[in-house]
Amino acid sequence: MYKAFGTIALRNASTPVRFASARRPFLQTAIRQYSAATPTGTVTVHKRSKWKMFKRTVQFGLLGGIGYSAYVLWDARNPPFQAPFDPEKKTIVILGSGWASTSLLKSIDTDLYNVVVVSPRNYFLFTPLLPSCTVGTIDVRSIVEPTRFITRHKSREVKVYEADCTEVDPFNKTVTISDNSEIKGQVNSSKVPYDYLVIGVGATNQTFGIKGVQEHALFLKEVWDAQKIRTRLMDCIETAGFPNQSPEEIDRLLHMVVVGGGPTGVEYAAELHDFLVEDLTTWYPELAGKLKITLIEALPNVLPAFSKQLIDYTEANFKEQNISIHTKTMVKEVHDREITVQQADGSLAQMPYGLLVWATGNTSRPVVRNLMSKFPQTQTVGRGLLVDDWLKMQGSNDIYVLGDAAASKYAPTAQVASQQGKYLARLFSKLALQDELETEVYALSDIDEKARKLRRLEKVRRNIKPFHYSHQGSLAYIGSDKAIADLPWGSGNVASGGVATYVFWRSVYLSNLFSIRNRALVATDWIKKNVLGRDISRE
Repeated sequence: MYKAFGTIALRNASTPVRFASARRPFLQTAIRQYSAATPTGTVTVHKRSKWKMFKRTVQFGLLGGIGYSAYVLWDARNPPFQAPFDPEKKTIVILGSGWASTSLLKSIDTDLYNVVVVSPRNYFLFTPLLPSCTVGTIDVRSIVEPTRFITRHKSREVKVYEADCTEVDPFNKTVTISDNSEIKGQVNSSKVPYDYLVIGVGATNQTFGIKGVQEHALFLKEVWDAQKIRTRLMDCIETAGFPNQSPEEIDRLLHMVVVGGGPTGVEYAAELHDFLVEDLTTWYPELAGKLKITLIEALPNVLPAFSKQLIDYTEANFKEQNISIHTKTMVKEVHDREITVQQADGSLAQMPYGLLVWATGNTSRPVVRNLMSKFPQTQTVGRGLLVDDWLKMQGSNDIYVLGDAAASKYAPTAQVASQQGKYLARLFSKLALQDELETEVYALSDIDEKARKLRRLEKVRRNIKPFHYSHQGSLAYIGSDKAIADLPWGSGNVASGGVATYVFWRSVYLSNLFSIRNRALVATDWIKKNVLGRDISRE
């Protein structure tokens, strides 16, 4: 009895011949004779060894992936030796630790420059996932990357100062910084000199001068904003459950109002809805049906940067989730328990609330406005510092502005800021090469060598291209495990929405986190939420 080891197929243009076994000698002889007689035929042998090879490839791939991940984790915890500051090199001072500044910091070659970072916070915050932190879907520590985790892995020492920049002196090329910590030392203020200054301080919340916003509304821009919102949210719910509370007061306390129909406002409303459906319904059954979410937008529709198809899809999805959308509605005044709004028909109305989240836009920071006043001829736009096509501040030769601090033709998004940071790192590398060639040219006396260096210098100068933004698409979470995506495709866009887009949304955000540590923490938080639910404790 022969045991089959594989299958053999002989094929030519007209006659297929199949044999069940390849181990019998007379069959093997027949195969050789058939192959010799039919030159156009083919012999295909499928053996178990191919399956074994596939399994070994998968095993080696898994082992390689685990080994690489282990190395990355080890490298992250064991930074290398760093060269000290070099007084012969130029110094770049970077203000801020947001998207633009951190992207620049990760990409810049510290072999070419001394680098100093000044920021009121000593970490980078992954802001697209901040709405998830307000309801406990993700822990705030999971989307924070300490700045020194980045700077400590650079080839040259990078100085990091947790401080506020209070003034820029463009004439003496210094910045004044002040200690913003609760614990003060003997020195609370200092001046830091620079050769190049990069302003990436972002922007602050735009209130449009509306009375009461600063005092009563909560913003969604920083870690402490998310923590305040979470505390206020749970306070409203617990207070609504207090004995003998009137029905009117319960309705007010459980009315959550979001002002601003951009991605931040929409995503927060969506996260709040998920918290209500997935957690409050279980743990606060007597209150869950009374909680109401309202989204207010002054424009005719929410998400103005998205296509009409996705706007309609989002509004329909919110209607299913019982999230009220008030478009063409403007807030006129904010009080501690109610807001005054001007409705689409022009009439005024009072809207009671328990929680008010303000997500309407940005305005320039005081240090930016102070710098504008020193260049009255060139800085004529109030929303930020005007820059040229190379991100250099107009009126200056050594100040560059990135992200929301700049008044450019690009939208103030994290995607734009990140690309600007990477571009500026490449630009500084080319500027270093240009400076090196200029020094060599001035030192040469040989005419031919000098001419050759000048030609190379001119080529480097021509190669310094202006910044070009490449739009990679827009994403937003809209609740109930659904997301929308507006992605460029050819000469147009591809609009997508639903559960599959939600999976894509998660994968994109995971891949854009700055470290494997953050990716692991966020992925773990998502799994933990699905398995154990959100934490509903107040603190």
